[in-house]
Amino acid sequence: MTFDSPLSAWQHAIEHHGFVQDEAQELAIMALEQCHKALHEGRKSIKGVYLWGPVGRGKTWLMDRFYDSLKVPARRQHFHHFMAWVHQRSFQLTGTADPLQALARELSAEVRVLCFDELFVSDIGDAIILGRLFQVMFEQGMVVVSTSNLPPEELYANGHNRERFLPTITAIKQHMQVVPVNGWQDHRQHPGQLQQRYWLRDPGQPEPLSDIFDQLTAGQRLSHEPIAVGHRQVEPVQASDTVLWSRYPDLCEQPFSALDFMALCDRFNVILLSDVPCLSGEQREGRIARGTEDGVERVVAGDRELPQLSVHDDGVRRFIALVDECYDRKVPLYLSAQVPMDQLYTEGYLQFPFRRTLSRLQEMQMQRFGQPA
Repeated sequence: MTFDSPLSAWQHAIEHHGFVQDEAQELAIMALEQCHKALHEGRKSIKGVYLWGPVGRGKTWLMDRFYDSLKVPARRQHFHHFMAWVHQRSFQLTGTADPLQALARELSAEVRVLCFDELFVSDIGDAIILGRLFQVMFEQGMVVVSTSNLPPEELYANGHNRERFLPTITAIKQHMQVVPVNGWQDHRQHPGQLQQRYWLRDPGQPEPLSDIFDQLTAGQRLSHEPIAVGHRQVEPVQASDTVLWSRYPDLCEQPFSALDFMALCDRFNVILLSDVPCLSGEQREGRIARGTEDGVERVVAGDRELPQLSVHDDGVRRFIALVDECYDRKVPLYLSAQVPMDQLYTEGYLQFPFRRTLSRLQEMQMQRFGQPA
């Protein structure tokens, strides 16, 4: 069912689908409604909307209802998909006097509204690129609507050379209405019936995903052959044309990127992942990144402490990226693990991003997940 405004979609969900009335969501939907109305009245100067708050508060759902009801040119992307496109397009524009300005103008000629899901900045390169992009996009009159787990002033907190990102934060506050969506309940826990997609595997017991794979691939041709993904290959336990079954070490401990997981979600309707270990990692003492080039002397003004990350942390990052892709593409993800879901990651440097992952895994246990909205 389509709606002519985000407000009407939200009201319909409350009246007919058992959505819980939420004061924080009401403030957010009114901000989106105001932006939606201004766009369709053809106003020139329009503020976008920046929705931030804890996981599961409905930010993405609200933004998607805004996007679905737009009748002006718009583009909706997960933020890291957008940044991957920006890097690729910037490379293609090498030799242009100002590639980012050219890219932003190119984008503004195609769409009036840009919707970002999960805006998060952790890399100085992305921070600098985003600052320049936002500057030109706002100058071109583009309207940006985004979701984030953090308020603007906490983006790229404690990041290297963060002062270079501060003008971007100022621009976000100037050109976007900042709305906290921090209601008390996690809406991903309802409504809907449960459908088990996470199994705790006891040592010595049969693999629970084996029966699931058989059910999902009944009548299909099966293969154990490696699957080409970009320049690499995935070693499956088994695969069909629609279902991939792989092991955690073969998918998350290999040098795959978010783009590779995007390709897998494009190719397969369902993904099964077995042998998922406990992902927690001990936080080790950090190391000093010197401000001097050779690092011989300690220069307080230029020093910063970097976390002592490991290969294990890289695997967890890939697992987070895989869950994000499956969630964003509505590809059901079936897991068998050594520990219960709430014990997958209890300590380590990635605790903050893993909160969202845990919430998404919990929502994937709902029967409605993977069905069209």
